[in-house]
Amino acid sequence: MTQTSTAQKTTDEFIRLGLDVLDTELTAIDGLRRYIDADFAHACELLLACTGRAIVIGMGKSGHIGGKIAATLASTGTPAFFVHPGEASHGDLGMITAADVVIAISNSGETNEVLSIAPLIKRRGVKLIGMTGNPQSTLAELADVHVCIAVQKEACPLGLAPTSSTTATLVMGDALAVALLHARGFTADDFALSHPGGSLGRRLLLHIHDVMHKGERIPLVAESATISQALLEMSQKGLGMTGITDANGKLLGVFTDGDLRRILDQRLDVHQTPIAQVMTRQPITISADVLAAQGLKLMEDRKINGLFAVNAEGYPQGALNMHDLLKAGVL
Repeated sequence: MTQTSTAQKTTDEFIRLGLDVLDTELTAIDGLRRYIDADFAHACELLLACTGRAIVIGMGKSGHIGGKIAATLASTGTPAFFVHPGEASHGDLGMITAADVVIAISNSGETNEVLSIAPLIKRRGVKLIGMTGNPQSTLAELADVHVCIAVQKEACPLGLAPTSSTTATLVMGDALAVALLHARGFTADDFALSHPGGSLGRRLLLHIHDVMHKGERIPLVAESATISQALLEMSQKGLGMTGITDANGKLLGVFTDGDLRRILDQRLDVHQTPIAQVMTRQPITISADVLAAQGLKLMEDRKINGLFAVNAEGYPQGALNMHDLLKAGVL
């Protein structure tokens, strides 16, 4: 067998094994449908009625998944954080109050570190949701409500490494979080307030008035100005355009770098020709109060690089271009 054919055989084997894992885990996820039941609804009700926080605990791989579930809950309207069960036994149990609800994750339902603190949690009057793959386990019996996450088999061929079971746990956590999101009426604006530093937050929080140039920084000339005067204004303000206003200050039109390129062949006298003669009338504008992301979409849809923000009467309030949106992180 040649080196090339050996390499191809290895490649084909890796692809087959990868697909086998996907098939096994997809089967595990599909099997969770039977566990979206009255117990699942009861768990949602406990979390919705909670006046404190959702405290997620788990050991090992379940702990890693628990951290993600806590983060998802917190970012979708359910205050939550993860507590390591080992640390809880050495003081962190004090983080849990009677107003909280604990979600304890253990695939076997027999994890020593989790079971050692479960009675103390119950003694404090804290509601306990157990997420296990064994409804007859100790944790399932201790819990006020049990959410089953049982899978037929792990994707690991040895049946040892948590694979399908951790995927199923993560999906069930997502199901809880999204069900609660809908129950709370959680909106995109609410989500953005939890993600102000990310690009998603910027897209949902930034408005046109947050990124536009205002006051003296708005490129504007009167309709009596010449092309050369308009070009000077464009150069000084650096937005690649200028607005043209009437005697009352309302926006009549716009002149852009693109317009300049189009009139070059006309051999006009830029020092004598009024800008009103070559400007684009009834320009595309936007309100300063809409989301910057809407301004981006408008520019993309109309294939323009800049916008003037005007009020209801047509008076310019600001101006912006694609570079402003890029700098603000909206792009």
